[in-house]
Amino acid sequence: MRVFPDPILRQRARKVTQFDAKLAKLAVDMEETMNAHHGVGLAANQVGVLQRMFVVKMEDWEEALVLINPEIMRREGLREVEEGCLSLPGYRGMVNRAERIRVRYQDITGKQQRLKAECMLAQAVEHETDHLNGILYIDHLIAHDQFFRIHVDEDGDVEYLPTGEPDAAELEAAARRMNSRNLVPQFDPSNGRPATRQADDATVAD
Repeated sequence: MRVFPDPILRQRARKVTQFDAKLAKLAVDMEETMNAHHGVGLAANQVGVLQRMFVVKMEDWEEALVLINPEIMRREGLREVEEGCLSLPGYRGMVNRAERIRVRYQDITGKQQRLKAECMLAQAVEHETDHLNGILYIDHLIAHDQFFRIHVDEDGDVEYLPTGEPDAAELEAAARRMNSRNLVPQFDPSNGRPATRQADDATVAD
């Protein structure tokens, strides 16, 4: 897993033109990596491959959906949501995402497909498409005071610590500290901050 500030996370991925066994294996490997990190989505450049593809898997799905050369054709509505990233472990932030989207993509065989998505699936598709363009969710922060460092204690309780403006050195150090015990989901399924959040200036919880 590539973590910030790895420069590949800021590079635009290249269009996929060969739909072969190598690409299929990459998709399988990406799904395994995503599952191992308890993620909802994972883009190819997060595993060091500059190809325009990503995988997403909602909690109740048996298999991941592979989207290759995705293009978001339409966005509708706007909602404020909490977001994290597997490549920036240990942090969460508030961003604006569409309520509904329509996306055109190719499947693992190269066949053109279309997808209508809403809520968390739409959020995941927007997030992963951003990755393919070298964009991170911290580029969409509503405000710098809406960016938090998270801490999971021994009991599994999550604390949110306000950080202010994202700092590259701090993010890199945090990424090195974090491990698979990070229990905070990549995207918040409640469409907002967790119910465990305390006062704005207190501690509450990719």
